[in-house]
Amino acid sequence: MDPIAQRRVSVSPFCFDVIQFKAACQLAAALREAALRHEGSLCTCGSAALRRAQPKKKKKVDPKREQAQKDRVKKKIKKLEKAAPELIPIEDFETPLKFSDSNRVRSLPPLSFEETERRVLLMKKWSLYKQQQDKAEKEAIQSLVEAQQEALKELRLESEELYQAAVRRDEELFPFERDGPNYTPPLPGYDPPEGKCIDITKVYTQ
Repeated sequence: MDPIAQRRVSVSPFCFDVIQFKAACQLAAALREAALRHEGSLCTCGSAALRRAQPKKKKKVDPKREQAQKDRVKKKIKKLEKAAPELIPIEDFETPLKFSDSNRVRSLPPLSFEETERRVLLMKKWSLYKQQQDKAEKEAIQSLVEAQQEALKELRLESEELYQAAVRRDEELFPFERDGPNYTPPLPGYDPPEGKCIDITKVYTQ
């Protein structure tokens, strides 16, 4: 037999045993690692369960101290109930001291004789105009009332039912709302400027 072939035949079983031994070692190492991992997970779950199961320790409360605290709170409540409520000042109704100075007098330029006479004559004309306007309104109202009374008399002669319906009170008349004329009529095409507002309202806490 060829010596090289004999060497190959004699070496082959030894190599096969080495390969089997290495595979067995790797398998054992993998099983050991899996066992350790499984054991660690069980320990972690067990410790977490034990931590959750442990009840919290209650703090020892001194009954005398707790009662003293309750008594202090009751005293504070009684004191607040006896005290008058603090009123919040309304600054809009109080004149600042800097405006209450008697020496602060606005100096107006003296009017001429012609301007004084013109103003007096204008006031007399305005008074006469308002007097005539008031008299005309009263006469118009009086004539309307007389015409209404005359119409009601004639209606009553015609039909008592229509007369009662005419003098019946209108329950839907009040509340009556109406927009009257303005002192300054609006200007057509006027675009008001956008103003700025700074809130300086004071906040009071009780």
